[in-house]
Amino acid sequence: MSSYETVTIERRGSVAIVTMNRPQVLNAFDQVLRRDLLLAAREVNDDDTVRVVILTGAGRGFGAGADLAESKQEHWRVEDELNLEYKPLLMEITNAPKPWISAVAGPAAGVSSAFAMACDLMVMAETAYIYQAFAAIGLVPDGGATWHLVRTLGSKRAYEVIATGEKLSAAKCLEWGLCNRVVAADGLLDATLVWAEELAAKAPLSLRYAKQAVNQAAEASLAQTISDEAALQSICVASEDSQEGGAAFLQKREPVWKGR
Repeated sequence: MSSYETVTIERRGSVAIVTMNRPQVLNAFDQVLRRDLLLAAREVNDDDTVRVVILTGAGRGFGAGADLAESKQEHWRVEDELNLEYKPLLMEITNAPKPWISAVAGPAAGVSSAFAMACDLMVMAETAYIYQAFAAIGLVPDGGATWHLVRTLGSKRAYEVIATGEKLSAAKCLEWGLCNRVVAADGLLDATLVWAEELAAKAPLSLRYAKQAVNQAAEASLAQTISDEAALQSICVASEDSQEGGAAFLQKREPVWKGR
């Protein structure tokens, strides 16, 4: 297991907990955190013994967005930072061959909210909130936050959230479909870990290809979705795990998944 300056990885059986570790600045993103988190994400995604990943932040909050105090080099361009540093990291989570769960305490503000929403599932502490802070500093959402908000909330409500800068409480996020579960603040990681362990006991290929099917369906027609599902089902039907699942059902025992 690698060692990183601003990220920690803890393995609990088949679950990896990836923690952004800059608590002194509420885990605000600087260049080092962007680099470390990308490498950590690749590490857990490439590890076949890890079946579910939890993404969280150390200290009082999930993340405060970009570190506005970070010094920029001469000729720095925001497009380069977003496209060359943030985008590969966000897509590493989105395209991961396993589910990622964000465990959100305190604020998930600015681009940090995009990371919380990029995960396949989200658990929020009852005191947590999602905050599109951009309008307060004369900016627009980035990191794909607009994409997630529009697809979850619809264009009008998404624009309202962005324009007003409302801090969306965990309860409202649950009601609006931005998160899956809300739990007591002092039990956030424990509750998320229990859920992650339940998922890790499921068939890995089913989790992987169901995630792919959901992501593809967000952009495809019904006809294309049926064809995409058929292709993914073909992979699953031909797998060892499919044979094991059928045998376990007939023999009335728990299946032993191999992920192949």
